[in-house]
Order: sequence, then C-alpha cells, then structure tokens
Amino acid sequence: MSTISKFLDECRAVARLRHLAYSTEQSYVATIKRFICFHERQHPSKLGVEEIRAYLTYLAVEGNVAASTQNAALAALLFLYRDVLKVELPQIQDVERARRPKRLPTVFTSEEVNLILGQMEGTPWLVCSLLYGTGMRLNEALRLRVNDIDFTKREILVREAKGDKDRRTMLPLRLVESLQEQLIKSQALWEADRSTATMGVEVPHALERKYPKIGEQWGWHWVFPMAKLSVDPRSRITRRHHTMEDVVQRGMRAAMQRANITKHGSCHTLRYSFTTRLLEAGYDIRTVQELLGHNDVKTIMIYTHVLNRGAQGVRSPLDQ
Repeated sequence: MSTISKFLDECRAVARLRHLAYSTEQSYVATIKRFICFHERQHPSKLGVEEIRAYLTYLAVEGNVAASTQNAALAALLFLYRDVLKVELPQIQDVERARRPKRLPTVFTSEEVNLILGQMEGTPWLVCSLLYGTGMRLNEALRLRVNDIDFTKREILVREAKGDKDRRTMLPLRLVESLQEQLIKSQALWEADRSTATMGVEVPHALERKYPKIGEQWGWHWVFPMAKLSVDPRSRITRRHHTMEDVVQRGMRAAMQRANITKHGSCHTLRYSFTTRLLEAGYDIRTVQELLGHNDVKTIMIYTHVLNRGAQGVRSPLDQ
C-alpha cells in the first residue's frame, strides 16, 4: 500500500471517529487526494496556507468550479489540518471563502407538482410525495425507519438530519394508506432477512455497541429497503440497505420530462415548494423553520421573494 493510500485511510478513520456522513467522508478524502497530487504528492504536513490558497485559486481559475465547490474544498482542507494532522496554521482562518451568488430558489406551482406526481408510481412516487408533503430532504426520507412514523399522532421523526439533529414533521393524511402498504412490503423483506440470519440494518453507532442485535428488530428496519442485499462500504458487512437516492432522482427526472416541465428542478425543489406553500398559507416563519430544521430564520426569508404576491410580497396601493 502506498504512503498516500495509508494517509487517506487515516483521514477516513478520523472522519468516522467524528461521525461524519459517508458522503461527506468520500468528498473530503477525494479533495485531500487531489490536493496532495496537485502539490506533486508532497505530504500535507509540509504544506501550509500558501499551498492551500494556490490550490483554491487553481480550482477557481483553471477548474472554473462553482463557489459552493470551492468552499467545499476549503472545508475538506480545514478538516485535514485541524482534525487529521492536528496542525495549527495561524492564517488558515483568513483564507478567503468564495462569495456565493444570491439566487432565488426554483419552486414548482401546485399544478406542476400534481403533473409531476401524476407521472410517477411506486417508491419514487411515495418518496417524492413525502418530500412535498413534509419538507424532508431526499436522504432523510430514504433513511426513515419503521418506528419513525407515528400514525396515531400523524407525525414523522427525522433522525440524524443535517447537523446531526433530530426533528419532527407532519404526516400527510393522504399518504397514511400508502405508507401502511409500503410497511407491509418492507416487513416481507425483514422477515426474509430474519429467516436467513442476515445481519441487521445499520443503526447509530452508540446503539449498536450497547444493543448488538438492535438492527434486527422490526422497528429499526427501513421503510424503503432495497430489494437486494448489498455490502456496507464501511464495515464490509452484507446487509439490507435503504433505497438509493439515484432511484428516486431518475424517477423524478423522467416524470418531469413526461409532464413537460421545463423548469430546472430536482427532488430538492419539492422541499422548496413545500416551504413556499406553507408561507402562502400564512404559517409563521418560525414554525416553518422548525419543520425544515434550519438553524437560522434568515434561510427561510429567501422564500418570501418567490411568493405569488407581487414584488417583495407587497401589494400595490393602487390595487387596494
């Protein structure tokens, strides 16, 4: 194994120690590898702030990457020096972050959402309906577990959301029957796994250490499990994973094409549309903020600019 490979394995170990999401771990490790290769495979301990600036400048000028990509690269390098190398670089806090342009979010009208959902079926339809009906992110919906859904209170518990926070959102009445039918399908796969002594589903690390068999319990099974078993990329254990994001994303793109929706939208646009519908209905911004799991109410304010109430949501005195 090469020196770089060993060092990247060390970065992965630190990322898992900090309980970073697997997608974040992959992104950070890939960025660190590119950073090392850019500086002719020198060890990062021999590099400093100027080399970080040079790499970020290369991304912006030669790579022509978006501001968000450049800032994500900086976050990975901050992780490298702070958490992996434990090196204090006095000027690293002064490295300039790319200024992200302010864009209004794309939002579907109610009619467009109906057209899109009308072109979908099965798991993609149910997941996208949840995104629009609850405001969840795609990965949050796909990671739902059986005991996260409370049919009595009509609530959904969103576990380990962005920022490793839990929150609650509503369970749309129109989806109750469909979700109950989905649980019947999920239970059939759970029973098949138990009959073949398959390892239980992945659960939060602390729980798995305290209760080794908890992943085999029905309440912790996925609401949207994959039809086939797969190998866990971290533990290398063969077990049942939840449905992958690209399954729903492909269904969303195909439905938009069939519905002749020309807007540049995605599954996440349904979350934006959920937010806009609530604000149009007159719900206060703090309530919407809690349902979405945003830290800052300012994040919600941008949606007030896309309400169908005229410029800035202000009614002209001529129309009063």
